[in-house]
Amino acid sequence: MSLTREDWHNRFLQQAQWTKGFREFIFPQIGFKEANRILDIGCGTGALMDEITAPNQGLAVGGDLNLGHLRWAMRNSPGGIYFCGDGHSLPFPAQTFQISLNHFLLLWVEEPIRVVREMKRVTKQDGYVLALAEPDYGGRLDYPPPLDKIKSRQISSLKRQGADPEIGRKLKNIFQEAGIQETTIGVFAAQWKTPPSREDWEMEWKILVHDLQVEMLPGDIQNLKKSDWEAWQTGQRTLYIPTFYAWGRV
Repeated sequence: MSLTREDWHNRFLQQAQWTKGFREFIFPQIGFKEANRILDIGCGTGALMDEITAPNQGLAVGGDLNLGHLRWAMRNSPGGIYFCGDGHSLPFPAQTFQISLNHFLLLWVEEPIRVVREMKRVTKQDGYVLALAEPDYGGRLDYPPPLDKIKSRQISSLKRQGADPEIGRKLKNIFQEAGIQETTIGVFAAQWKTPPSREDWEMEWKILVHDLQVEMLPGDIQNLKKSDWEAWQTGQRTLYIPTFYAWGRV
């Protein structure tokens, strides 16, 4: 199953919604509204760009390797300035931005320490570098069976795609190795009050089918999907993927 550009944009918006509470908590602490130069590395289709450009009239820059994603961002979030480039080697002078951030990016890069080091380089002294969300699929929890099969199959698929499925637990070391010593590391809390909306659930399964299709037969995936929906509806479902954040002052 291939995902359309709109699918990816909706996925990025979904992820942004998951982490919105954290941004509302952390941004006031780092002077986000006063920052007039902000960099979003791995901006994708621009899911965060409207939020980044809203507080001020300064410069909000988004970068991504995927030109199709960037075209979507330029069309739908025209307040930002965009570039197609690699986070391992950013095309900016040292100390250009007050804040440099990424969101669900480091699991996909070849050398996360190098990327964070580059973010540090282009961030002004006393500015901030943030990794807003990095999942750790090694700690994934699915209940009831047979949904616990998802973990190992998704981890295998992510590795095939070149991702590091356990990047979350490595964030502290990554920031330290990148030379950011004043670092706060944490993991998002989890609560299960109500089932997800059908729309959110379908979006999650689009991603799962995309990941699992090289690891499982289509019929087995559909059986898991059916079991998942039934578990949510009967109140039995537990799903937890530890998602870490890190932020530090340069």
